[in-house]
Amino acid sequence: MPPRLASRLLIVGWDAADWIVIDQLFAQGRIPNLRRLVERGARCDLGTLEPKLSPLLWSSIATGKTADRHGIHNFVEPKPDGDGLRVSQSTSRRTKALWNILTQAGLRVNAVGWYASHPAEPVRGVVVSNLLQEGEPARATDPWPLVPGAVHPAALAEPVAAARVRARDFPRELLRALCPKADAIGASDARLATLAKLMAYAASIEGAAHAAMSTGEWDATMVFLDAIDTVGHHFMQYRAPRMSHVSSREEKEFGEVMDRVYDWHDAALGRLLERAGPDTTVLLLSDHGFHSDAMRPNLKDLPPERRMELESSWHRAFGVLVASGPGVVKGAAFAPATILDLAPTALALLGVAVGEDMNGRVLAEVLDPALEVARIPSWDAVAGEAGEHPADLRQDPFEAADAIRQLVDLGYMAALPEDAQAQVDLVRRESRFNLAVSLMSRGRQGEAAPIFAALLAERPAEARYASCLWHCRSGLGEHGEAAEIARGFLARDGAHHESRLMLALSLARAGDRAGAEAESARLEREVGGRAEFGIGLAEVAMRLGKTAEAARHAGRVKARDPRNIAAHLALARAALAESRLEPAAEHALDALEISQAIPEAHMLLAAALAWHGDLVNAEASIGFALGFDANALEARRWAAVIADARGDAAAAAAHRARAAELVAAGATGESTIPNDAAAFARARGIAAP
Repeated sequence: MPPRLASRLLIVGWDAADWIVIDQLFAQGRIPNLRRLVERGARCDLGTLEPKLSPLLWSSIATGKTADRHGIHNFVEPKPDGDGLRVSQSTSRRTKALWNILTQAGLRVNAVGWYASHPAEPVRGVVVSNLLQEGEPARATDPWPLVPGAVHPAALAEPVAAARVRARDFPRELLRALCPKADAIGASDARLATLAKLMAYAASIEGAAHAAMSTGEWDATMVFLDAIDTVGHHFMQYRAPRMSHVSSREEKEFGEVMDRVYDWHDAALGRLLERAGPDTTVLLLSDHGFHSDAMRPNLKDLPPERRMELESSWHRAFGVLVASGPGVVKGAAFAPATILDLAPTALALLGVAVGEDMNGRVLAEVLDPALEVARIPSWDAVAGEAGEHPADLRQDPFEAADAIRQLVDLGYMAALPEDAQAQVDLVRRESRFNLAVSLMSRGRQGEAAPIFAALLAERPAEARYASCLWHCRSGLGEHGEAAEIARGFLARDGAHHESRLMLALSLARAGDRAGAEAESARLEREVGGRAEFGIGLAEVAMRLGKTAEAARHAGRVKARDPRNIAAHLALARAALAESRLEPAAEHALDALEISQAIPEAHMLLAAALAWHGDLVNAEASIGFALGFDANALEARRWAAVIADARGDAAAAAAHRARAAELVAAGATGESTIPNDAAAFARARGIAAP
């Protein structure tokens, strides 16, 4: 193994932690432990994956692989006998997690509270599963045995069990610290009981982590706390500024809860850091962010089915990442990072080979330059003790359910109770949907489309299925087929505004100017100034050559959400189309100020600079764009004409060749502005891109 940069590594997961809230708390002098980590290390926005569902994301964080490869597709899965559901299990994961790889590499590792970690795997170290808190009895005096399989090794079960905090015994002084108005609100308020239950679980996880870390020497400890997310779904609505459905009394009673939950997490972080010791390298991260401003959804009056479907609309696309301690360069700047980068970076810090089959990368730009990264084709192909469950326990729960159903169909066993079968069928559909969304979001529309098509055939009234199938067809450049999907759903529900927008977009992309204009005009009459349709309407307007109208739509979105990157990009495109080069560059820079990991923003900045005649900086900007997405066809075309304009014929030829390869592979990169790379080439008298 190469030398280690980290003698000890502490990985702390704060589900849904968000820089917007954290920076506000920093400004108030709060959460000092996290602030010190940032000051001594480096921080960045951390890109998430779709769908933004915690079991999928935290399994990707632990494995460095996407959901189609690690096999966890939902919160729940069928029981092996098909008789109902259970929480998604470690036996369903199809690849080794960090704790398995570190075990196989001869290191000692503790993993506490991770999603889909039950039953605890027999690693070299400690595993406390996510079912730690299950089975709390109704009476505080009744015994509370651990769920079998919750802790490995079994010898640690007693101290871990003793460290749990019962929700019914949650200390009143801690409840007051989280909700100062608790006494005035009264014990009968169900919201206080919910807060106590969620924070009792968080306290139990912290206690289990201390029990695990106190067992002896260890190389890595992974602790996952979900309370920012779980409490947020209940209490972020009460945080200022007040939402329309929240009364002023509710804001006064519960408005401080979320910030104080962050305070609790910071205090817990301080205790973990003290336990770990000063020479420990720390990675603290979240799987996604959480809206805390005007982008918060109002789900109050929705039926349970729709509420369940839309809960993830609370989640922002960027989470947090802090790296600090030995091996980390203080103040270093991250290149774009995603949750897939955590596992390979952790392995590199510990001097363990990184699997070439991992989807993420080592975040070497913020690590000591002396870092040596060893590589291995795949840890899954390496034989030896990895602390995994025996092969006969690892299975695909859906295949097991299918086998049971086949026995029923053949008459070899009695049919399942109807409600149990309905539960299994629902989870099967949702898991297939989540898998398809994961594939689609990774640019694999051709693999996702058949799944969405099958789901839509089963449930023709399900708007999500139609919308996702439309996105796949659009991503594949099949605009005629996409238009038919939108028309088909409008035939079922003529008032479905999203389908109206999808139809307008498909017609505009297919070149049907009159149809696109009619559909977009009708949609605008129906929805008025609703900002959620603004970006789509802006694209239609751009394709129709109505740049002022496009800017109006995008400006409405920006006014509602100043951090909406798509709005800044749309405004940049509109300005560039009108040859307003300085505003175009400013809008692109506004997007980059929110996040540097936006290839299109770098490309639009490059285009504005190139038209302005600043070819040196244009070349630098287009280089950033391609560094973030080497397969961006429009950026590749700009790179070709900028290189040609600078007299670098070899680079221009290489970019054109790569663009041709992308087109041959099915990439679509049509421009929506007149001042595109082809127009620049004509104006300069150079070869078309």
